[in-house]
Amino acid sequence: MNKTSDQTSMGLILPLLIILFMAVGLAYMLPKLSAGQTLILAGGIVFFIICLASSRAAIYLLILSMLLSPEFIVGKTEGSSMGRGITLRIDDFILILVGFSWLAKMAIHKKLGLFLQTPLNKPIGWYLIACLTSTLLGAMFLHVHLKTGFFFVLKYFEYVFVYFMLANHLQNKSQIRNLTWALLVTCVIVSIIGITQIPLGERVSAPFEGEVGEPNTFGGYLVFMMCITAGLLLASDSLRSQMLYGALICLFLVPFFYTQSRTSYLAMIPASLSFIWLSGRRHWVFFTLLLLGMLLPFIAPDTAKERVTYTFTQGEEFPQETFVISGVRLDTSTSARVKSWREVARDWVKHPVFGFGITGYEFVDAQYFRVLIETGLLGLTTFLFLLFSIFRHARQVLHKTAASFERGLSMGFVAGFIGLFFHGFGANTFIIVRIMEPFWFVLAMVIMIPNLENGHLDEPASPTSPVHRGNIARSDTDGPST
Repeated sequence: MNKTSDQTSMGLILPLLIILFMAVGLAYMLPKLSAGQTLILAGGIVFFIICLASSRAAIYLLILSMLLSPEFIVGKTEGSSMGRGITLRIDDFILILVGFSWLAKMAIHKKLGLFLQTPLNKPIGWYLIACLTSTLLGAMFLHVHLKTGFFFVLKYFEYVFVYFMLANHLQNKSQIRNLTWALLVTCVIVSIIGITQIPLGERVSAPFEGEVGEPNTFGGYLVFMMCITAGLLLASDSLRSQMLYGALICLFLVPFFYTQSRTSYLAMIPASLSFIWLSGRRHWVFFTLLLLGMLLPFIAPDTAKERVTYTFTQGEEFPQETFVISGVRLDTSTSARVKSWREVARDWVKHPVFGFGITGYEFVDAQYFRVLIETGLLGLTTFLFLLFSIFRHARQVLHKTAASFERGLSMGFVAGFIGLFFHGFGANTFIIVRIMEPFWFVLAMVIMIPNLENGHLDEPASPTSPVHRGNIARSDTDGPST
């Protein structure tokens, strides 16, 4: 009786404290707000209460906010990395709420650890340590403005938090299916919004990306989501489901073409070809891709074809500003990327081990060159080790999973990972919020699949032993472990 009462009291303390601080803040703010601002604030409070009352509801709201979250500039950053503004998004607040519920749950159930021990803990830990070390050293040597570096590194931690947050909340395979469908529905919404932009004659981008959109970001996201959908299609034995997945892919392709993102077009090629290797229906996939390849010049919109040819024709107008590679003169945009790569190759030797620190060097629009110049060989090695570990463990899950939906999700993730890997040669793919939040979210589901094969998993009653889910354990004291 007393134990139950104590646990109930502990579970109420944190929400009551949060409500108290909110009440004090509201009493201070309300007299200064307009009617419109008051309505927005009221909606935010309702949103907050829903998240606080149900971590499950918060997770679904997080999925929607990944691509449908407005950004708010709350400050300015300084330093050599573009002087970007400090932005907050709705999903940042949702993650904070889920984190509070996570901590409250641990306070009640002391047997729960802070992090699940997953096969990726050690690679994640080493990479984050490399980022922190490089950035702190960069700040010491005045390459990094500390506030700027802090907020950028904090974003990296946020991606990892998405991974561990979901891994801690997953209890059965039905959750994986429901969450996957929530991701697909979100992609449908943003695709329809993207299609509405086509008549404007501009490159299509995701909603709420500010005054200047990021078509390259939207293209990378669509590559990943189309791979997830294609994996589910290839693993399904239901004709109705296959037709539905096929219709979704066709819908996603429309805004994808109109992003005019050449990096995304390039990433789609290895991502699609990987299904020949990953799928058990190799011959069907091969002939389908062959047919699509033959039809593509006829079905692709003119804007997409012009964008591709632009790569090799526009540079003739600016011969002094462009590069010639293998007898082909590149356009100014691609030439600027090549120039930045050369500068990185020239400058990284100044700080070869730890780099200049996160945001300590000028903007480089290529993931691997940026990692090299900002975190040095240490950061690049740990980053590639993390990517290799993600690929290896996701592929292992694919080979071990028999259930069609989970197998399709794993297959789609591996193909999507391959696509994003190539996308990283032309964009900072693995640090872009609108790509990485869905990526780490799906990764958590894939990694947890083997541990949910036996259905619902209840927490063990014994507080003296670690909590096991298959071969994954929780522990407060153990460090990152495989």
